Amino acid sequence: VQLQASGGGLVQAGGSLKLSCKASGSAFSRYSVAWFRQAPGKEREFVAAVFRNYGNTVSADSVKGRFTISRDNTENTVYLQMNSLKPEDTAEYACAASNTIILSSLRNSEAYAYWGQGTLVTVSS
Repeated sequence: VQLQASGGGLVQAGGSLKLSCKASGSAFSRYSVAWFRQAPGKEREFVAAVFRNYGNTVSADSVKGRFTISRDNTENTVYLQMNSLKPEDTAEYACAASNTIILSSLRNSEAYAYWGQGTLVTVSS
């Protein structure tokens, strides 16, 4: 599967952005998809993930209540709705997918075999 992330940009603190991760190929519903982010000089950080098929979701404590991950299997797309953005959310956001990952490993970047390119989110104060 190939992944294409989009939707990043510059936004003021308190604003919103919606990222999209569109996948090519078939059987998209069988893939679990996650968003990770990496700020300059920092390690990659898990943001949110949606499990395959019925779509159980998990998210990092730092974004709970502000970010929502969802999927539309008819569009082969996973979304990350980001509200109440903070300057510390500034990072490059990348999506990743796996058709073999188990639920307990959704936060582990090493468990994902497929990665899209990043999309930059900049939140100004």
